[in-house]
Amino acid sequence: MAAEIAKDPKDLAKEDKDALDALASEAKEFEKDAEIDRILKAFRLDAYAVLDLNPGVPESDIKLTYRKKSLLIHPDKTKNPQAPDAFDRLKKAQTELMDEKHRERLDEAIADARMLLIRERKWTVDSPELRTAAFAADWRVKTREVLVDNEHRRRRQLKAQMQEEGREQRRQDDELEERKRKRQHDQDWEATRDQRIDSWRQFSKGGKAGESSGKKKKKLKPIG
Repeated sequence: MAAEIAKDPKDLAKEDKDALDALASEAKEFEKDAEIDRILKAFRLDAYAVLDLNPGVPESDIKLTYRKKSLLIHPDKTKNPQAPDAFDRLKKAQTELMDEKHRERLDEAIADARMLLIRERKWTVDSPELRTAAFAADWRVKTREVLVDNEHRRRRQLKAQMQEEGREQRRQDDELEERKRKRQHDQDWEATRDQRIDSWRQFSKGGKAGESSGKKKKKLKPIG
């Protein structure tokens, strides 16, 4: 049996590097898939959850986190078919948190959820239970409930507003149609003005002629 030919140390080093690069690439792809899966499972009404941030963070943290995650899961940098959907959700969450009014409403909902839990359990803001991991988990659940309730309320208000706008639009359309009918009636009346005048003149002439002929045919009563 022929003795094995020893490999060049440079070739061995290259093979080792290629193997390490392959492992790193697989690990990076796994990281991308894990982040895409996390984003898609996050509660989409909570922009903090989508970005995996805690409420109250400064805008600089929001921008930095979004940049890192968007570069990681960008559809052009991964073959994961769910990357576009995850990327869109990430972008939407960042836009919402950068909107001052939207972020304020979200912060209020999160604060409301905390107070509701405290009242339900008859605690105070100084109760030690508020600093436990169990409370943090319950707070997240309550926050979801509050956000869902707020979203349902918003949709009902929007529906009522659209219905009212629809009624107002129909009223305006009816008024417009009525004005059109009146304008057309006035135009038609004016267009037949000469015809009506001529007809009246003919009628008047006919009446006078009848009166004249009636007078001629009238017989005088005999005297005596």
